[in-house]
Amino acid sequence: MHTTVAIRSLLFSFALLVFSHGAFAQIGVGISVNFGPPALPVYEQPICPDDGYLWTPGYWAYDDDNGYYWVPGTWVEAPQVGFLWTPGYWGWGGSAFLFHEGYWGPEVGFYGGINYGFGYGGVGYEGGRWEGGHFSYNTYVNHVDITIIHNTYNTRVTNVSETHVSYNGGAGGVEARPTSQQESYANQHHVGPVAAQTQHVQAARSNPELRASANQGKPPVAATARPGDFKTGVVATKQAGGEYKAPPANAARGNDARPANEARPSTENRPENTTEARPNTVSHASELQPHKFTPPNSGNAATDKKYQQQQDNLAAKQAQDHQKLQQQQDKEHQQAAQKNYNDAQKQQMEQRHAQQTQQVEQKHATQQKQMEQRQAPRQTAPKPENRPPAEKPH
Repeated sequence: MHTTVAIRSLLFSFALLVFSHGAFAQIGVGISVNFGPPALPVYEQPICPDDGYLWTPGYWAYDDDNGYYWVPGTWVEAPQVGFLWTPGYWGWGGSAFLFHEGYWGPEVGFYGGINYGFGYGGVGYEGGRWEGGHFSYNTYVNHVDITIIHNTYNTRVTNVSETHVSYNGGAGGVEARPTSQQESYANQHHVGPVAAQTQHVQAARSNPELRASANQGKPPVAATARPGDFKTGVVATKQAGGEYKAPPANAARGNDARPANEARPSTENRPENTTEARPNTVSHASELQPHKFTPPNSGNAATDKKYQQQQDNLAAKQAQDHQKLQQQQDKEHQQAAQKNYNDAQKQQMEQRHAQQTQQVEQKHATQQKQMEQRQAPRQTAPKPENRPPAEKPH
């Protein structure tokens, strides 16, 4: 068991070295920023290069050395028939902005309610659908040459927000929360960004003109016809989505990023053996520890017994989540060994496992916090004092 964990840790460390700290920002593992990204720029979609390519909208990624930079929207070949792209998004985590990695899967899940356009209006995807092993494009929102690609339809898309806000929650962010159905989509079989998308991000990160500090929210390359190609089929930004002022250099530094007015908690006040106290660099479900809860103390024995049962039930359910995810990830490691994955495939797998593990822990932290709030002693209004009645005047 120790050998297996050590191998996984080495693979994960290798992935970190390959992609570097800045490039790893977009997968949301241990990276946080204390100020939100610029608004989404306004741009047109380049024409679809070929049948089977799906649109992946542009977004702002983050690099510690250069701040936010624009990753142009682009057309990408789906990793397999039936898979759709769920875009990543920035969300306020209570003390900093965190990036939630996008993924490929049979359904489009939650992407922060962000209006990325071109079928991604904030909920679901209306840009196309899989039919009989082929992807059909909705030409109402997609730029497709129908003389070359014949599997198309045209359905009007309505009720799309006009906001260009690029993050969820926090001051000025989109107020949207995932439904139980959307959360279930994230637990379905899915894969992370393909190699072409990773290379696309690396190309964007190395381009100084795409940094928000240089383009003030109006990147010169807004979208591309193919990933990584910033010369052919390139579309420029029509206008910035809003006013943007670049923050001072090194205003946020990855894991240390916190809002300026928020004090860093001391180690004495941090909870022990709880989800909130765990490091956010855990990369595999096998490294997770059992959840522990603060014993209830309502002052009523019967109530405490009921609360304790609720905590035990939740702890058991969370332990099952850990076990299920570990079994799934162990199975994928066995398949990787059997199929002799190359380094790039191993890196993608480890990135996906890290994302899955972080998502489970975030969900568990929310569940635990909600239970603690429900079980917190309620404040009762003070009873009025028993004063003698006032004497009637004679």
